[in-house]
Parts: sequence; C-alpha cells; structure tokens
Amino acid sequence: MSIEQSNSVIFQTLGTLSGMQIGVATLNMEKALNALNMEMIQALTRQLTAWAQDDAIAMVVLDGAGEKAFCAGGDVRALYHAAKETPGEVTEMARVFFTDEYHLDHLLHTFDKPVLVWGDGIVMGGGLGLMAGASHRIVTEKSRIAMPEVTIGLYPDVGGSYFLNRMPGHIGRFLGMTAYNMNGADAHFVGLGNHYLNSADKEPLLDALSSVDWEADIGANHTKLNALIEAMSGRCAIPMGPSTLADNQGLIDELMSGDLAQIMAKVTAAQHQLPWLERAINTLLAGSPLSLHLVYEQSRLGTELSLEQVFQFELGLSCNCCAIGDFVEGVRALLIDKDRQPQWKFASVDTVPEAAVSALLTSPWAAAEHPLATLGQ
Repeated sequence: MSIEQSNSVIFQTLGTLSGMQIGVATLNMEKALNALNMEMIQALTRQLTAWAQDDAIAMVVLDGAGEKAFCAGGDVRALYHAAKETPGEVTEMARVFFTDEYHLDHLLHTFDKPVLVWGDGIVMGGGLGLMAGASHRIVTEKSRIAMPEVTIGLYPDVGGSYFLNRMPGHIGRFLGMTAYNMNGADAHFVGLGNHYLNSADKEPLLDALSSVDWEADIGANHTKLNALIEAMSGRCAIPMGPSTLADNQGLIDELMSGDLAQIMAKVTAAQHQLPWLERAINTLLAGSPLSLHLVYEQSRLGTELSLEQVFQFELGLSCNCCAIGDFVEGVRALLIDKDRQPQWKFASVDTVPEAAVSALLTSPWAAAEHPLATLGQ
C-alpha cells in the first residue's frame, strides 16, 4: 500500500493478488462532512486522470472519512463571499469552482475503469454529483441522499439535469423541488444506487477487492466487480427494506404533473396528508420561488441533451444563480447567519416574472467563449 495525502483528500493504492492495484481516494474533511472545496476538486481531478492512464490500476474506490457522510455537498461559503462582494456579476470564483467541479463530474461519468463510490451516510449535492458518475454506486441502510439546493436558492446541478430526468415518472422533479431525503432503497429504486450493502460491509469489501483476479481487460473487471458485490449483497445481515418513493410513485406523479401553478396548488392541498410527504412539501413551500421555477424548467429538458450539453447548460445557470438569483440570500439564511429566515427576491411562485427566470436561463457567455465549450472533445 502506498499513501499520498493532501490536506483534504487521501490517495492510496492497494495491492492485489493479481499484481494490479486499486486506487482509493478518501475525502478527508470529516468535520465539514467531506463537503467539496476547490482543493479537493482539483486534487481528485489530477489523481483520477493519472489513474485512468495507469495500466497498473484496475479500478478506483471513492469514499469519505468518518462514519457520518460520503460527501454532504459543496463548500458554498467561498462562493457566497465572492458573490456578495460583486452583486449582479458572474464572479471568477463561481466560474472556476463550477467549471472545475463539472469537469470532475464529467470525468467520472466517462471513466472507463470501474469506479466504486461508497455512498454510506449523507450524500448530498456535490457528493451526489460524484456518486452519479460512478459505475458502481453502493448504498447502505444508513444512506441519506438528497439534492437540497432549493433551500439555498440554487437548483439540482452537478449533472442533475441529466440523472433526475432519467428517473421513473416525475420523481426527479419531486426530488428537486422538495429536497426529499432518500434512504438506500429509494436511491436504489431511482437508479442513483445500483448496489446495496450494509454499512458494516465496508472493510470486508475492501479486503475482498484485493483478492479479485483483476486483469488488463476493463470490461472483464467491471463484470468481476459486479459479481463480487452481488455475492456480498446476498449475504447482507440487514435487508434493503421498502422504498417510500416506489410505494408512492402514483401519488408523486399526480402531484408533480401539470404546469407549475397546478403543481403548487396540488402540493399545498396535500400538505398534511402523510408524515413523509408533509416534510417534503414544507421544504418545497419554504424554498426559493425562483429555484422552484428553475427546477420545473430543468425537468422539462427531458433526456434530449447530451451529458456535455447538460454541464454546459448548468454552468451558466449556476453562475447566474450566484450573480442574480437567490443563492446569496439562501446561503446567508442557512449557513452564515443561520436565522433560517431567507428573504427571497419574490414572495411566491406566482409572483416570479417570466423575465427573471429567462435571465437565469440565459448563458452569460457566447458559445465559443463558454468555459466548457470543449468538454468531452
């Protein structure tokens, strides 16, 4: 085993009986629930790029330090301070942070070798962006997975326009508007998790990975990893359990169908129907009205955009949210002053002018000048 450590990510290579190695990247900001900062994003991109090109590396594991979280999102405080200093302008901080983050997410989505994400504990926002791009996405009985951006005046970015729109029915729209906390079974149902293990299986899994007969054939290694995880999954002491989303898909689809005004009327009427739904709807009703419009427009994109087009679209929208949206006020209320009393730009969804939504959806750059213009080329 060799270990290279930055302040925020620990990189290790584990030897295996086959002679090939496993790259392990551990997010190492336990007190911040491993929230991604710029240093972490850039360190991960450098190391993953090197491992992709290293014939000795059979596969990669991403996990988080501590037992509470894989990754609770992005460290948005620096974005907040930069945006607050120059209101109305797209800051260099926002442009660089989101560009680098989306490059990393795209790298994971297009990584040929197996990438296993240990999605135990909290996986939210930017953490879900990492997980969604991995080939092997493990959830556990302790997984708590959400896209809570509506609470800070943002929207489900990090590829959410791609993976939310590929979920059953209108569940992606529901997750974006309500910040609903999925358990492992929910995440497995919607496809964010594709394997289930128990939280206690982490060390046995890492031990078992070292005894796999890895080879130079990447396709064969994917198959071998699938077989190993499925064998372990069949022996789980704690079964996966039911998915509330699966059990209530009909209700969710009905609530989330129609135009935004119809959706708001239906969710308000359903507010006190079921305990699990009440919390989700209360979060929606307290969220940024601008963000709700953005989630709705995002959900109407369907599945036509390529992965590269999704990240190009999201980069402009994310930078605009920091410059002219509700992001600064949302972060202030939730994370800076912590008064949880955001004064959104508009009092309700029905008072948001079409021009305000259109301005957020309009890219700040001409196509040729877009920071992600060459993504995937």
